[in-house]
Amino acid sequence: MASDSAPMNLTHHFLIAMPGLEDKAFHRSVVYLCEHSERGALGLVINKPSDINLKVLFEKIELHLSRPELGDSPVFQGGPVQTERGFVLHEPVFADADKPEESVYASTMTIPGGLEMTTSKDVLEAMATGSGPRRVLVSLGYAAWGGGQLESELAENSWLTVGADPAVIFDTPIGERYDKALLLLGLEAWTLSPDAGHA
Repeated sequence: MASDSAPMNLTHHFLIAMPGLEDKAFHRSVVYLCEHSERGALGLVINKPSDINLKVLFEKIELHLSRPELGDSPVFQGGPVQTERGFVLHEPVFADADKPEESVYASTMTIPGGLEMTTSKDVLEAMATGSGPRRVLVSLGYAAWGGGQLESELAENSWLTVGADPAVIFDTPIGERYDKALLLLGLEAWTLSPDAGHA
């Protein structure tokens, strides 16, 4: 029987900011959680585009992006931590059956639930040559919580949580991702109160 003290694990979940969360970095944000354990949590905001696109980013790092369908895709503001560092959230490069023992890229986190997050430049180099993962979200910076910090924000009604749907990340227009994530819970933004309720 599971004990009541089993740690909460929201890996491969969305955090959806409640209206009362005024923090500029997180207001009306949807965060995809790549990792969550008793040590803390790490995620990427998936609905806050920056003012640069992938074509510009690749020029800055002196790579030519030979996948024109990606050029106009925005680089996202993934969160307030390490905003000069790139994070690539992507579909797995190999299906489970074909997956090699070692990751294709130097630094990839495999997220239980099906996605991967790569922080090494080799994924961008692969994209520059026309290969690499097909569906990607590139962000600068990430969101992080120390041990117990996310749990206390959840207790304060700062966030709603729901199992992640990759279609919200890769197939949904940016301006609709907040509402689409809420729909996974059967909710609409107008039904949410900005005031935290405490029973």
